[in-house]
Amino acid sequence: MAKVSIYLNFQGNTEEAFNFYKSVFNTEFDSPIMHNKDIPAMEGMPAFSDEDKGKVMHVSLPILGGISIMGTDMLESMGHKLVVGNNTTISLEPDSKEDADRLYNLLSQGSTECAPMSQQFWGYWGCCLDKFGIRWMFNFPNQQ
Repeated sequence: MAKVSIYLNFQGNTEEAFNFYKSVFNTEFDSPIMHNKDIPAMEGMPAFSDEDKGKVMHVSLPILGGISIMGTDMLESMGHKLVVGNNTTISLEPDSKEDADRLYNLLSQGSTECAPMSQQFWGYWGCCLDKFGIRWMFNFPNQQ
């Protein structure tokens, strides 16, 4: 079933923020917090520094009405800089790879930043900043 989440970027304090949100909404994480040290090495990807290994790669927390907030730490070592505008993303999880491609192709028209749709260790993923300055993420998880 397709779903929509709100993705939040932080500059090193994702875990602190999400523990706070967890207490506010009185819910539990969908799965354990994934840190950079937990992800498999990928060909061509530089090794994480000891500091970056402890940062959050992904966390998800249900809040209200079936909506979840998700988050990650941006890594300065990889050129990521948090500014208002890149700290919030609408995350779409369509029902198929084809629908992910369709949505990506339409929303990325005239965009200024893109990460093309590609297979990642967790699923089929891409991201774009549309022509109106709204950041969209597309994710079709690997099927179990």
